[in-house]
Amino acid sequence: MSLFPRGLSAAARSAAAPATPEPRTPAPLPPRHRVPEEAPRMLTAARDELWTRAEALAYRLSADLGMPVRLAVTDNRSTMVSFRRGSSALQLRLHHMFLDAPEPVVRAVADYAGRGHRSAGSVLDDYIRGQQPRIRQMRRESDAELNPLGRCFDLQAMFHSVNATFFGSNIQARIGWGRMPPRRRRKSIRLGVYDHQTREIRIHPALDRPEVPAFFVEFIVFHEMLHQLFPSTGRGGRRVHHPRAFRERERTYPHYAAALRWERENLGVLLRG
Repeated sequence: MSLFPRGLSAAARSAAAPATPEPRTPAPLPPRHRVPEEAPRMLTAARDELWTRAEALAYRLSADLGMPVRLAVTDNRSTMVSFRRGSSALQLRLHHMFLDAPEPVVRAVADYAGRGHRSAGSVLDDYIRGQQPRIRQMRRESDAELNPLGRCFDLQAMFHSVNATFFGSNIQARIGWGRMPPRRRRKSIRLGVYDHQTREIRIHPALDRPEVPAFFVEFIVFHEMLHQLFPSTGRGGRRVHHPRAFRERERTYPHYAAALRWERENLGVLLRG
């Protein structure tokens, strides 16, 4: 749906004009924007209010960029801003915190997502840090429960061992196997993920197999635990998920080289998962 108003052509207006003069036609209303695709489940505001605020934000961004903006409002816990620039429109997904963003932050969204100015990322990082209480920290009932016990590996026992050996038992997190995704050809696989808000570690179930060595699963657990010590940072307008201190600490894992070699040699097996 276009974000710009559509009017009659000059010829059509002339043909449609009545014989007698009428009062001046009021200016067209602002165009309707695409409604949010994901209404935040945790918001208490009425849905109509959400639509209105989302449309207003999309209109501001569209006017700034001079192109249509397809806006979806989310209640994500980790990704606050994501986008895809096309030749005719900007596909944009924003956390609902941005519905109340001040003008400098809205301009930063336009610069970062619409114009590709990475320097605007620092403005967004600062705003997101100040809005942390608005980020959902509790899991929804629809989120899968964490189950650490697999067919081949007990992640809870592994977590306790790694925590005691390498972290002085100071890492506070829950761990479990993730859900098995649909079976299809994949070009990449994310073997583990750490959620800073809920302090949860999920390991890809493709690793819960007898042909996967225990030291490799342990390395993935160790890697995800490091994220609690070394959170991602903003640098030059972009997000750095593995800062230098993270990489240096990661290399202290005793089987670091062997783990990287095993992953490289067996990636095809994991992708077929």
